[in-house]
Amino acid sequence: MKILLASLCVISLLVILPSVFSASSSSEDFDFFYFVQQWPGSYCDTQKKCCYPTTGKPAADFGIHGLWPNYKDGTYPSNCDETKPFDKSTISDLITSMKKSWPTLACPSGSGEAFWEHEWEKHGTCSESVIDQHEYFQTALNLKQKTNLLGALTKAGINPDGKSYSLESIRDSIKESIGFTPWVECNRDGSGNSQLYQVYLCVDRSGSGLIECPVFPHGKCGAEIEFPSF
Repeated sequence: MKILLASLCVISLLVILPSVFSASSSSEDFDFFYFVQQWPGSYCDTQKKCCYPTTGKPAADFGIHGLWPNYKDGTYPSNCDETKPFDKSTISDLITSMKKSWPTLACPSGSGEAFWEHEWEKHGTCSESVIDQHEYFQTALNLKQKTNLLGALTKAGINPDGKSYSLESIRDSIKESIGFTPWVECNRDGSGNSQLYQVYLCVDRSGSGLIECPVFPHGKCGAEIEFPSF
């Protein structure tokens, strides 16, 4: 009887343990990244408004919102590792670049640290199987420089001047410049006008290169959207 009970216990453990380890490893498993950049003018002219960073008004350029691990089915992991909190000291050499390229616009005004902490802990911890904390932020900075969204648009005559442009021309201009299809997210200004808000690009699982998106987020823009000044 004792032998039988011991055997049953072992069998139970063998059944339970794989599921435990699977849940643990899947928390950092993902298929690709969304690299998301936002236009500050469209963040600030909504009814919600915005607050400039403590360092002053950011440049009139797309700023990084985040680098987000995603699954091909459209879902995504989040808050994957509470044991690896944001550590500013690990990115001390990147702070100057991050204040410029990854500025906060949330109220009240801040240095950006709370924004970066949120992005790391919600999204970055889910990419630890591939890149560490320093590499996570460095990768996002490299991608911003590589993509140069504002340059791609202005080269095509699409300027942040408050005028309306076709969604198709915005998408095509970015694709022509970087070689991959973007997904454009719109929001509405204080008067209810649809406007260019964020641009999503997809990045391979290693974070080393752009790819065509396996799946796009939900939501849509009108055929004509504004590109507000900042």
